[in-house]
Amino acid sequence: MDLYLRQQFDVLLQMATERLTERAAQRCAGAEVALERLRTDPDGEGVWLGDFVDAFFEDALLDNTAGACFVLQALEKRPLATELHKGSVGEIVQALAKRAFRDLLTRKTTDALSQQAAYGG
Repeated sequence: MDLYLRQQFDVLLQMATERLTERAAQRCAGAEVALERLRTDPDGEGVWLGDFVDAFFEDALLDNTAGACFVLQALEKRPLATELHKGSVGEIVQALAKRAFRDLLTRKTTDALSQQAAYGG
């Protein structure tokens, strides 16, 4: 992946992490509660991780095959455990990209929330 594309991906990931961290902390009335919910039920009340990833992909114009390939190219060396479901190649590629992005976003957001909780932010 070219350096400028990698930088674009890193900016998108940072933006997504900041947005999810802020929203989850606000909706859960604090970083500690948000962190616990992210760890126990990421699609549950206050975090809604799957909905967030879907909306972020749409907002960032990644909700198409080209966008999915961009994400997968940036994350090509990350391990990913998933089951493939029937669908078109484009649908499967998009689902894989969302899953890979979701996994990394979860890790980054967990780190950010942990830091906020530790420092009282």
